[in-house]
Amino acid sequence: MKARSLTPLLLLLLCGAFLLSLMAGKVWIWPTSWAADNADGWIFLELRLPRAVLGLCIGAILGLSGAVMQGYLRNPLADPTVLGVSASAALGGVLAIYLGINMLPFGLFGSAMLGAGASIALLLAISRGGGPIGFILGGMVLSTLAGALTAFVISIAPNPFAASEIINWLMGALTDRLMTDVWTALPFMALGGLLLLSTGRALDALTLGENGAKSLGIDLIRLRWIIVFGVGLAVGASVAVSGVVGFVGLIVPHLIRALYGEQPSRILLPSALGGAILTLTADSMVRLVPGPGEVRLGIAMAVLGAPFFLLLLLRYRKGSL
Repeated sequence: MKARSLTPLLLLLLCGAFLLSLMAGKVWIWPTSWAADNADGWIFLELRLPRAVLGLCIGAILGLSGAVMQGYLRNPLADPTVLGVSASAALGGVLAIYLGINMLPFGLFGSAMLGAGASIALLLAISRGGGPIGFILGGMVLSTLAGALTAFVISIAPNPFAASEIINWLMGALTDRLMTDVWTALPFMALGGLLLLSTGRALDALTLGENGAKSLGIDLIRLRWIIVFGVGLAVGASVAVSGVVGFVGLIVPHLIRALYGEQPSRILLPSALGGAILTLTADSMVRLVPGPGEVRLGIAMAVLGAPFFLLLLLRYRKGSL
């Protein structure tokens, strides 16, 4: 099947996943009740609609970020979660909650975006020239350090309620999000996404190596900072509104690359669509788990993504990548 015919199929799947997210739950809400003046209509407008919109946007951002990072680093294992970007954004958010900065306008978002941007900038600096393994090791160091600092902040939380709030937020979920959360997060994710989408031509040139890219007129320093700001804004805002939802940016670009080919610019938009489909579908499935509660989206994605990452590592060791 040609790549051009796949994009409409992805759009169709995205529409289906979005509709499923609007309807699925412990109580199914069918389209005939969306505008009803009763409990179903209220649940749809106040809870299901913002949750579905956030799932779409966050999934798209994570899929796109993973594709850009894999293209820039020329490393098929790159992903905001694996490289510690999400953990660093979470650390920024945890510090904001602990210090009360989250009570300020955009305090939580600003702290999470600063953590994400600082981590990707630090990763690019410390891993320069280290090859694929250097990037992975650098990301694991950042992820471990951010996780340790996050645990330390939780351990010194002034009361159990603050610690509980931090832990619940860290597990990653779209539960009980409102339209105010959508309007707060959307501008940052949109700006970050546009910056990342603009890197397609430069990422194509980088497949020839840094010297080849420079000979084609690519400003590598400018490209690096575009990625730093794009990932910082997009991933930071997504973590701020949902907590850590991992491995979307690792899984989706690999699946898309198998369909669209290896050219980085060709997989950016499809990776965003695929990320949205995966996140919306997973978020719908966690609501349908039997029992009074629901599995956290971040936990479900970790259960799905960790074996996928292990499989990629095994393939990489065998020289298949």
